[in-house]
Amino acid sequence: MGRQAEHVYTDQPTIARFNQLVEHLQNGARVRLHLSDGSICEGVVAARPTVQEFYDGDGNEGTNGVVHLEQLGTSEWARYVWFDQIERVEHLDSDTQLRA
Repeated sequence: MGRQAEHVYTDQPTIARFNQLVEHLQNGARVRLHLSDGSICEGVVAARPTVQEFYDGDGNEGTNGVVHLEQLGTSEWARYVWFDQIERVEHLDSDTQLRA
């Protein structure tokens, strides 16, 4: 991933929410992500994500993060989801749910 993001954030409540997402997106977790556009994305967390600094299209520096999901049994499918698109994390390998 490059250092560019469509959206970056500097407010503490959003950054705290991103840090909470990291705790719920552990390496190897099977998750269903409910996204802000109403869609759902399901897969296995390929690597534990981190909150990082990015620049938006206007050159503003701020925070965001991205999670890399893969599907079990295939290396052909992968998806990267930005933290600011995630509304809710549903764990498929436990009863844990997080509303972001």
